[in-house]
Amino acid sequence: MQRGHNTLSNPDHALLLQIADLFNGSGAKLGVVESCTGGGLGSALTSIAGSSDWFEGGLITYSNRVKMKSVYVRESTLEQFGAVSEECVKEMANGGMIALGVDCCLSISGIAGPGGGSADKPVGTVWLGLAVRHKSIEAFHHVFEGDRDAVRNQAVQAGLAILSKVSLKKAV
Repeated sequence: MQRGHNTLSNPDHALLLQIADLFNGSGAKLGVVESCTGGGLGSALTSIAGSSDWFEGGLITYSNRVKMKSVYVRESTLEQFGAVSEECVKEMANGGMIALGVDCCLSISGIAGPGGGSADKPVGTVWLGLAVRHKSIEAFHHVFEGDRDAVRNQAVQAGLAILSKVSLKKAV
């Protein structure tokens, strides 16, 4: 087994500043629920000074059991669609919003590799979910290239890009 030598690296600072500005100006609170990124998104968000004003926290829900217990993903969703699916990340984001008591929650689930992929869901497949209070829940699909670290880094960057464009009007 080859161990990753690289932790999640160099989040886009400009995106982080945009996110901080969005949330500072809105009064909304943010939370994250992560699987394949293992806390990388939360780490990136807390790298900005003052993030404690708008970032409440995150949950790492790596196993299906923890997804069900912590953020209320239904067993039937996992059985029918799998953990790396639109349906699962939507439930993760909505459940995270409830569990963390936040106005906005982003979730990430994916197959970082090197194993675990299939024809339908190759290594690099990542789904992200976004729940904003009083709005519909969205999902975003990506298939990233590269090794495990590269997939995880790209997933964090995709999460930051989504958060930098979120509309928080009527979120609180």
